[in-house]
Amino acid sequence: MKTPLQEFTETLETHAARYGVQLAAPELSRLRDYYEHLLKWNARLHLVAPCSPAEFATRHVLESLTACAYMPEDSRVCDVGSGGGLPIIPCLILRPDLRATLVEASTKKAVFLREALSYLKMPDRAWVIPHRFEQIAVPECEVVTCRALESFTAMYPRLVEWSPPASRLLLFGGSAFDDLMDADQTLRGYEAVKMPGSEQRFLYVGYKK
Repeated sequence: MKTPLQEFTETLETHAARYGVQLAAPELSRLRDYYEHLLKWNARLHLVAPCSPAEFATRHVLESLTACAYMPEDSRVCDVGSGGGLPIIPCLILRPDLRATLVEASTKKAVFLREALSYLKMPDRAWVIPHRFEQIAVPECEVVTCRALESFTAMYPRLVEWSPPASRLLLFGGSAFDDLMDADQTLRGYEAVKMPGSEQRFLYVGYKK
């Protein structure tokens, strides 16, 4: 019988191309390290909902990595509501050119994020701010990512207003976001990228004026 780490790694190898992602051995090893570290903390902090290693590999990691294609080279990224580190930690693993600020309101989850960044040897590339995004000045960034913000639909207008002018918004959500973004006069356009194997999950790429 396969171990959870084996199942996770094999799923990444099998399905990466379907998500437009290329993973070499070093990236696979670091993603496995991240998953192993998250599992140790998840029972206490409920960082992600319980799921199989295969589902975590596809729905959480590979879906997160689809955002990399929309991050310009050497981007500074602000990840809002980082929680268990998704989508930003997998993106940092795949893209060593990125720098990131992780904004997480939960103090306990912020502790995990700092530990994970240290464990993965990337504390010099990413910083954690343990506050709600509305309570801080927006960090210097070209890209804002968000995957699991509480009451996301209700918080959307505040998040867009908070984001820097001319920034790129990479938001994971359901088809209800179409109406939100259609009506958003602060955007000069957006595109909805459907996740492989799903009719309900999308990566929304918004371009702020």
